[in-house]
Amino acid sequence: MIKNIIFDWSGVIKDSVGDHLYAVNKILQAFGASTMSLEELRENWVQPHMDFYNKYIPEVTASEQEVIYRKAITECVPKVYPGISDLIKDLKSHNFNMIVISSDLLETVTPEVISFDLADNFLEIAANVYDKRIVIEKLIEKYNFNKSETVIVGDSNHEIETGKMVGIKTVATTWGFTTENRLKSFSPDFVVHNLDELRAVFIKK
Repeated sequence: MIKNIIFDWSGVIKDSVGDHLYAVNKILQAFGASTMSLEELRENWVQPHMDFYNKYIPEVTASEQEVIYRKAITECVPKVYPGISDLIKDLKSHNFNMIVISSDLLETVTPEVISFDLADNFLEIAANVYDKRIVIEKLIEKYNFNKSETVIVGDSNHEIETGKMVGIKTVATTWGFTTENRLKSFSPDFVVHNLDELRAVFIKK
């Protein structure tokens, strides 16, 4: 039985695929690399994110990338994935323990949690996390989660690889930064295409 849910933020809860494409292309342009279509980005995006940027811009540093990304993303208006706030509140009412682990900046995630009407639904918001594999074990230990009762929900290779590394279940969502075929190549325990399927992972009829 699942009792503990660790959510990625952008591409899962935050509907940010278009914003992400805009920011990534700003970085590619700044260093003279070719920009990408949304389809190309979803076929090639990997995390940790410097693994992606250094593939196309070997010379870019993390600090250079962050300056451009931070400016670009603040030009975008944050949007919640339709219906997911209600689902998270429903899960909270069923006594699920929930955490957010995100590479997004804390100063952007914190107001987004409030504007998405999700304050007080999470045990913790772990933001500005570069490598989730380093942080997730500490979170599981901190909250005394039983690994057999814990899942991570994400939209990229990173969440699936992180979950497998620590020995918890993995849920891949297809509405985010990575195509369904690529997600399946990492062998997640569940692949979900909509919120009804996501809810069914946690709450059985």
